Amino acid sequence: MNEASGLPEAAQRVADLLRRIGHRESPVLLPATGRTAAEAAAALGCSVAEIAKSIVFRRLSDDRAVMVVASGANRGDETKLAARVGALGKADARFVREHTGYAIGGVCPLGHAREVIVLVDRDLLAYETIWAAAGHPHAVFRLSPRELLEMTGAPVVDIAVTATPHSGVRSVGES
Repeated sequence: MNEASGLPEAAQRVADLLRRIGHRESPVLLPATGRTAAEAAAALGCSVAEIAKSIVFRRLSDDRAVMVVASGANRGDETKLAARVGALGKADARFVREHTGYAIGGVCPLGHAREVIVLVDRDLLAYETIWAAAGHPHAVFRLSPRELLEMTGAPVVDIAVTATPHSGVRSVGES
């Protein structure tokens, strides 16, 4: 914990990065964990769809991290993602921390330890304001979808599952 700011170390790194790039909003600490989109939305008083959740995969061809910044209301279609970036595998906690510099539950969409392929869910563009993890499970920051695109340089993609629930299409995060 950084005693001067009251932020955990990883959240302070995000705060410093945001300040360096001229972002006007600082990370805030949630009273309870924001590990899931539903938890974060409940704490912030916003809809789950306004939470920009970061989901990390391992690209099988080169072991590179692929991050999808998705609307908290969406389930991602792994087939759509693989068509865009190549075959994907599961990223365990060690892989996520090694590539992004953050622990699962607090993965920020920027400021990564290594180069990460970032894609942004087009459904986030429907909102004026969204909230993203700020390096720690209790830390988030507010931004606009336009700011997210500028900060990450990421392309906008259609990742939402469009098939019916019983079609056999597996969603991101499903086992």
